[in-house]
Amino acid sequence: MEKRTVLAVVLSVIVISGSYLIQGMFFPPATEAPTQTSGQSETVQPVQTAETAPEQRTIPETDKTTNVIKAEEMSESVSEETVVIETELIKVILSNKGGDVVSYYLKDHKDGDEYVDMIFSGTSEKRAFSLAFGGIDTPKIDDTFHVNRISDTVVEFYRDYSVPDNNGESKKFRLSKRYDFKPDEYMFELAVTIDGAYSIPALNFDGSAYTIEFGPQIGPKFEKLTPRYEFRNYYTYANGKRKTEKVQNNSVTEVSSRISWAAIAGKYFTFIAVPDATQYEMAFSSKEVNGVPETSRFFMSRPALNASKSTDIYRFYLGPKTQKALGIYDFSDRNAFKLGDLNLSEVASSNGFLAPLEFILKWFLMIFYHIIPNYGVAIILVTILVKVLMFPLTKKSSESTLRMQTLSPKIKEIQEKYKNNSQKMNVEMAELYKREGYNPLFGCLPMLLQIPIFFAMYNLFNNHFDLRGAMFIPGWIPDLSLPESVWNFSPFKIPILGWSDLRLLPFIYVGSQLLNGKFTQTHDQKGNSQMKMMLYIMPIMFFFILYDVPSGLLLYWIMSNVLTMVQQIGINKYMAKKKAAMLVENEPVIAPKRKKK
Repeated sequence: MEKRTVLAVVLSVIVISGSYLIQGMFFPPATEAPTQTSGQSETVQPVQTAETAPEQRTIPETDKTTNVIKAEEMSESVSEETVVIETELIKVILSNKGGDVVSYYLKDHKDGDEYVDMIFSGTSEKRAFSLAFGGIDTPKIDDTFHVNRISDTVVEFYRDYSVPDNNGESKKFRLSKRYDFKPDEYMFELAVTIDGAYSIPALNFDGSAYTIEFGPQIGPKFEKLTPRYEFRNYYTYANGKRKTEKVQNNSVTEVSSRISWAAIAGKYFTFIAVPDATQYEMAFSSKEVNGVPETSRFFMSRPALNASKSTDIYRFYLGPKTQKALGIYDFSDRNAFKLGDLNLSEVASSNGFLAPLEFILKWFLMIFYHIIPNYGVAIILVTILVKVLMFPLTKKSSESTLRMQTLSPKIKEIQEKYKNNSQKMNVEMAELYKREGYNPLFGCLPMLLQIPIFFAMYNLFNNHFDLRGAMFIPGWIPDLSLPESVWNFSPFKIPILGWSDLRLLPFIYVGSQLLNGKFTQTHDQKGNSQMKMMLYIMPIMFFFILYDVPSGLLLYWIMSNVLTMVQQIGINKYMAKKKAAMLVENEPVIAPKRKKK
């Protein structure tokens, strides 16, 4: 029994340690959002910080569009300005430099004291949904555009360009970018129109007419991408199935053109591109740009344009990964774009063999939250439910341990008798277990079952959107999705560990784990030096592993330890009575002596 217990604990430590050691911290100081009002246009100074263009591959001469397409001179000078569009859910700031989006604030979600900005750029120039003539390696347009404010939620940017035909004669055309935002949605529409008035030749630059780029990164702000705090997953969806795309560091990954949508998903928020047709060439990129060492960019290239006038419609979602926000695009009568059966909620769904277990735990968590609207209380109630459901197995494990103790003399006898014949020893041990009706696996089963529950709980508490900013105890645990802190002593950091916060929950966890070990160890384990080391070393090891985990997970673990102690006290009393009954039952009966006549 001791060897199996040690093996189970060691395996769990290896698995959990491997999961946590690859994770780190994030959240740099926040920058203040602009304070413009809806409908305003404001002249600003041009941004002085330069953005390094993506690394160039070998490009055919026809793909160097900067030497082919020229911006026409404007009849009047147009300075760089911003346009603000504000709805109930979002506040968008656009620039007439390229007709790009520079900020996309989510008004219902905070990043510290400010709105979450879905366009994160570090120190580089903030510009998303940029357009470039040609493929993904061509520089984006930097020209200033005319602004046509159509309504409170619709704005159009346009500028005239020229391109030489086969005879070298310059032909003019107009490029327009029209943004249409909806009052109650995180999705918007971008229409790109190229109008040559029947005089423009084909736009064909290495097979592409133009490319739309989103980047360099989705928000909110972070210091470093880590699986624990902030990550980026890349998905495509086609034929009713979601596919995870692998994007290597500092590289470009092309994806199939026949997809319904493509997404870059973070921990709580996501970017989703929904093209109006399936012929576009698409790619994800993690290539570095100035100020953003870890990028997550998306490119969508329109094939060569042969018509004199063309309008392409693109739809983009920038918002939370919640069923409420994403699910409306499964029903055409619930969204302004009349889209249906997109299954955008697949971006937020869990995968892997633990997904069903995580779904069940989340379901119970939401039920308890609706009863008592406090997620900390809901976590405690879920923990109690898990313990109640596992009690029969825990009780069976304790009975198995007691049964093992009664069989210990017979087991030692077999081991001594066949110590030189391991094969015969195993046969005799199996016969003994079968004859006595004992299954050694019952002793370790509850411990092994807690490992998948732990990981399912971790995924739930780390990724469940509703836990973001969910308060448990005011002033101490304001956010169950983040580690709590009772004292922040930054900028000083503890050497090697890199800690800059004093946290209380990890210390409570260690205390509960030590007490739990005292109650759960058996009588024969108390004198075992190996088990004593496990009793004290394991909690200390887990203290360092779990120091920076979400406070919701530690709350679950501490409550689980407390319930296990209460449970074990009752089981110990029950087992003491059962052991006494077994001793009486197994005590040999001595017949009374007859008196001599």
